[in-house]
Amino acid sequence: MILVITPELIVPNEPDSINQMFQEGLDLLHIRKPWISRNEMIEFITQIDESFRSQLVLHTHYDLGKEYHISRFHFRETDREQGKYKPFVPENIISTSVHDIRTYNTLDKEWEYAFISPFFPSISKKGYGLGSTIKEEIKYKNNPDVKLIALGGINEENIHEVFESEADGVALLGGVWENKEPLKVFRKCRSALMS
Repeated sequence: MILVITPELIVPNEPDSINQMFQEGLDLLHIRKPWISRNEMIEFITQIDESFRSQLVLHTHYDLGKEYHISRFHFRETDREQGKYKPFVPENIISTSVHDIRTYNTLDKEWEYAFISPFFPSISKKGYGLGSTIKEEIKYKNNPDVKLIALGGINEENIHEVFESEADGVALLGGVWENKEPLKVFRKCRSALMS
C-alpha cells in the first residue's frame, strides 16, 4: 500500500500531480493542510477528480466528508487521546499516528491503520528522526487488527527496506513534494516496489 501525504502548503500544480498519481496507482491521499480555510479546502477537493474522492483522507474540515463523499478521516495522536474520533466510528474509516511500537500495539481494531514515524530521518523536517529506533522496533509489532504504515524519509532508494520490515505500507511526503517533479518520484517509488 502506497499513500501520499500532501505538503502543508499548496504547491504549484499539486492537484494535477495528485490526479496523475491516482491514475498511476496511488492507493490513498492524505490531505494534511492545517492552515487552509474551509473554502480553500473545498477548492482543493474539487480540483481532484471525483472518481478518486473515496481515496481521500481528511486531516481537518471533517464536516466536508458527507458533502464530498469522503469517509476516511485521520486523527492526530492528541485527538485520539482526547476521543475526538468517536463520533466518526463506525460508519467511517479512521486512521491515526503513533511514534513508538508500544503505542501502536495498544490500538483497538476500530483503527484501519496507523502511521509510525520517523522510519528514516525526515526529508521535509530537516534533522527530525536522526536518532530514531523505529526501524529496529518494528519487529515487536504484534497488533493483528491495525495496519502499520511507515512514514518519514522514505524514497525510491530505501522503500524496499520498509517492505522488508513488518510494515504494511508506506506514506510518502518529503520524498515526493520536496522534488521538482513529484510525479516522477512517485513513479520511481511505485516501480521500485513492483520490481
